[in-house]
Order: sequence, then C-alpha cells, then structure tokens
Amino acid sequence: MATQKIYIHEFEESDYEVIAIHTTLEDSRLAYHINRQLEVLLARSEEDLQIQVKDGLTGLSRFEFYDEAQFITWNLVQNKSEIANVTSGTGDLFASLQEEIATTVYLLPEFKKVDYLLKIENLEDDLDVEALVKKISDIEWVSLAYCIDKDKLKSKHNLIF
Repeated sequence: MATQKIYIHEFEESDYEVIAIHTTLEDSRLAYHINRQLEVLLARSEEDLQIQVKDGLTGLSRFEFYDEAQFITWNLVQNKSEIANVTSGTGDLFASLQEEIATTVYLLPEFKKVDYLLKIENLEDDLDVEALVKKISDIEWVSLAYCIDKDKLKSKHNLIF
C-alpha cells in the first residue's frame, strides 16, 4: 500500500489579511466605530482568545462577524494583555511583603506597539484592503492603521483561531 504524505504548509491559508490598529480606545468602542465605518456587525465573542505562557493563562478580547453574503470572516482581536503575579518576600525581614508583578503577553510579539489586529479571512479579489485601511484610519481615535505582511510574520500560528 502506498503512503501519502501531507505537509503542514499545504494547509496554510493565504486568503486572509491582517490590519494592525494603534488606538487608545477600549475594545468595544473600537468595534463600534469599525462597524460604522466598514458597515460590518462585529460582536463580542462568547469566549476570549486564550494564550498560555509560563506565567499563567490570559485572555485577549475578540469580536467576530461572519458575512454570509460574501463568505468573509472578520475578527477584531486585542494584541496585548497583562498577567498579574503576586510574589512574596524572602527572608525574615520582608517575609510579609507581597509584590505584584505584571507581565505583558502579545498575540503577535513582533508587533508590540500594535493595540488591535483585524483579521479578515476568505477575501475576494474585488475587496480593496487599502480602502479598508483608509476607512479605519479615518476613525478619529485611531492614530495608525496598516496592513501586516503575513509572509514576514514569525508567529503566524497565533492567528489560527
């Protein structure tokens, strides 16, 4: 019997775009403004995107919308979150002293300054991504929005959700 090998790169999707968004807005307010600008219906997902790191487990907020007419999936995901760890003092003098240390966790560590990521899956060729970026940039509280080159991403496996 012949064996057939399937390589993981055969399953990698190339029909998605990732837009980086720099803003001071809260996640729900950003989703509201994106809904108005792009005429989509992003809604809060029932479950946050969970990331496990050595310091613990954290959740990144996620808003999603599936456009049934065009078969396009939209995901707005927080890029960074903090995990708070409580440590106790050592020795007799500081034994009762407790300190809280925060560790920042990133969905895409190579883009640490990015606040949110908008992942658009199953894009058609007629959808102009640059026009979408321009509309997002037109939101008053968005300081910067741009497309991320997905071929240069080191942690693209984090975008599988």
